[in-house]
Amino acid sequence: MHRASRSHFIHSPVAHAVFSLVSCTVLGLGHGSAAHAQSPSGVPEPDRQAPLVLNPGELKSSPMLAEEPPGGPGVELPTFVTGDRLSGRPEQETVIDGNAELRRGGSSIRANRIEYDQPADIVKSTGNVRVNSNGNLFNGPNLEIKLDTFEGFFLQPDYRFLQNNGNGSADRVNFIDDKRLIAYNATFTTCQREDTPGWRPAWIVTASSIKFDKEAEVGEASGGVLRFMGVPILAAPTFSFPLSDKRKSGLLPPTYGIDTVSGVLLSTPYYFDIAPNRDATFSPTFMAKRGVDLAGEFRYLESNYQGQLRASLMPNDRLRNKNRWSYNYLHNGIYDTGLSSVKGVGLNLNLNRVGDNNYWRDFPVGNSYLTQRLLTNEASATWAKGDFSTAARLLKYQTLQDVSSPIVPPYNRLPQITANYTRINAPVYNLSGLDYSVSTDYTRFESDRRLTGQPNANRVFALAQISRPTISPGGYITPKLMLHTTTYQFDGPLVNGARSASRTVPTFSLDSGLTFERETSYFGSPYLQTLEPRAFYVRTPYRDQSTLPNYDSGLNAFNFATLFTENEFGGADRISNSNVLTTGLTSRLLDPDTGAEALRFGVAQRFRFSEQRVALPGGKPVNERASDLLFGASVNLTPAWSLDGTVQYNPKTDISERATFGGRYSPSNYRVVSAAFRRTRNVSQQVDIGWQWPINDLWGDKGKDLGVGRGQGPGRLYTVGRLNYSVPDKKFVDMVLGLEYESCCWIGRVVLERSSQLGRVEPVPSQQSRVANSTRLLFQLEFIGFSRIGSNPLKTLKANVPRYQYLGESTTPSRFTNYD
Repeated sequence: MHRASRSHFIHSPVAHAVFSLVSCTVLGLGHGSAAHAQSPSGVPEPDRQAPLVLNPGELKSSPMLAEEPPGGPGVELPTFVTGDRLSGRPEQETVIDGNAELRRGGSSIRANRIEYDQPADIVKSTGNVRVNSNGNLFNGPNLEIKLDTFEGFFLQPDYRFLQNNGNGSADRVNFIDDKRLIAYNATFTTCQREDTPGWRPAWIVTASSIKFDKEAEVGEASGGVLRFMGVPILAAPTFSFPLSDKRKSGLLPPTYGIDTVSGVLLSTPYYFDIAPNRDATFSPTFMAKRGVDLAGEFRYLESNYQGQLRASLMPNDRLRNKNRWSYNYLHNGIYDTGLSSVKGVGLNLNLNRVGDNNYWRDFPVGNSYLTQRLLTNEASATWAKGDFSTAARLLKYQTLQDVSSPIVPPYNRLPQITANYTRINAPVYNLSGLDYSVSTDYTRFESDRRLTGQPNANRVFALAQISRPTISPGGYITPKLMLHTTTYQFDGPLVNGARSASRTVPTFSLDSGLTFERETSYFGSPYLQTLEPRAFYVRTPYRDQSTLPNYDSGLNAFNFATLFTENEFGGADRISNSNVLTTGLTSRLLDPDTGAEALRFGVAQRFRFSEQRVALPGGKPVNERASDLLFGASVNLTPAWSLDGTVQYNPKTDISERATFGGRYSPSNYRVVSAAFRRTRNVSQQVDIGWQWPINDLWGDKGKDLGVGRGQGPGRLYTVGRLNYSVPDKKFVDMVLGLEYESCCWIGRVVLERSSQLGRVEPVPSQQSRVANSTRLLFQLEFIGFSRIGSNPLKTLKANVPRYQYLGESTTPSRFTNYD
């Protein structure tokens, strides 16, 4: 036996290298070498051979550290030890007293005393024992562990896990290996301890035993009780909980809420983790006023396709005294046909159906894909190769009629087949730089003739166009020729008795623009200012289309995009006759370094040189020689502020026909206020306000938001919501109001949602009253890193509040976070 001071190295079957933490040099290498020690002066003792000293390699800094610790099957790692006093026998045992430390791979042990039995590879530690296993920390008085397998026990430890910052204490912890352990008479919470008298965690799980599986990232409590603010809120003989966001099969936390249509709602979903690329959820929901809704969802994901199926069944809904059902199926993918000439065929499905016309207003807003009156059922196949592409589509609508507000159903397309050929910058004969394309479309339009008032038809439409853009840094000019041709075959006679019709219309357009730039400065900042005039001329001769049915055409909205298009109608059933010139002027302020747009202002107007004679059925042609003026502006001078607005102004009446203004202020995360005003003369006038803001700011407490890496403190209270107010009606159309409280380890949410879209119930024998609106109260407790209890308002907040940020967002921690 020999003694040495401060540093020591070990050679054993699993330790082949020795490293001094004091001198940072290798003291001995090689299998079978004896242990050597140095005197405090660093001079070799006279009766022993001086060890071989190797010059260490040059260390280089690296921005990345390996998250996976070294080692693996068949890999023997060195063991490093240090302490005030070391004693032992070579390849037998080593005893370290005072500031003792032992490291191997991703694990380290610190204690007042460490005894290491090298043949058995067992470590016994006593006094202020601290274990760091790949970032997971354990502290206690006594530890016995086998280093290689990490099998052993720890008496009276407290622990802290890296993955979710969960922590607790136990009478005893048995380590099964470095991934699994069992804690007896244990506690678990993610609340961070505060050094204040009488502190206790906001929530805590106490259990007779808790199994922690860090490989499966699941905890399982036996005889467990969950307490919040000292009050038991959940108890079960056994329950499991996640240690991360990793999926696992089992019961999900129940959700509940209150709805004016359905009453109290309670859902107990069960999640099936079928495979890494497949899962399912079964969600029975009890509705106090109506019955039980049985809903489910199945999802799958493959390398070349993915899909999702949702379905629900409510037997004997007491609201309507009938069975209610619905389904929604989405699928998209790309498939190889096996043919060399036809590869990569895309297939897309979007199927939606419900059992009755009242489904859209009787079920929660969360089912947005089934709470509208036009439900799309569509299947399409697409293929493209080089400049050619083609698609085939089947489209059919389910129209949910309302006797008080009937709608004319849109036309089904059974089928629609399109083909397109496009060339860009292509030579034609002796001309170069030409863009040309040919698009064709065959569609069979079908609907109820009693509702549409016109026959169904087969329509073939073709559009050929060619243009020659000339582009330079200071401007561009693009002449274009277009030829539209359409033929119809009707299943009934038109008003003139015809069962077929055709139409061919040529179009010429000339688009041109200039760009002027200058360096300037505003508000003390340099900018590049542009002035960009644009002129767009269109000439299309008149063709009589008054007897043709309308299947898919509509008048384009009046905006900057549609003002500079050849056809004033969308769709293919109406081609406007045109002899018009659209002029516009845009000025922008650009950051000279990044090119970011700080300000934009634009104005445009259309001038008509001949009367517009083509109109939609029942509509009137536009005869004004000069259109309304369109003004638009956006301001983004600072990242925190954003303003934009559009005004459609009638110079003849000196009245704005339409105006939209919006603004957003977002100085930092979790702080955003947005407002919008929308007005269409004699139609609507609405004010829309949305926000998310910490209330603490109102009394000057602008401390750091908890967010990622939550610290200690009383937490922060946030107000969140959105209000949509109709000025003419003097009432709120839609309203979402909520409060969120975020502490270091839990988040509370209360959200009131009121919608005028849902809730109207037509009189039935058992119900003679009408409900004007649907109101839901959503509340949730989220125990961070553990579970959520209550209804789920997050979807509502995300869908309604512009730029809403989830308070519980976190990042994946590094094992070096707790490195010591």
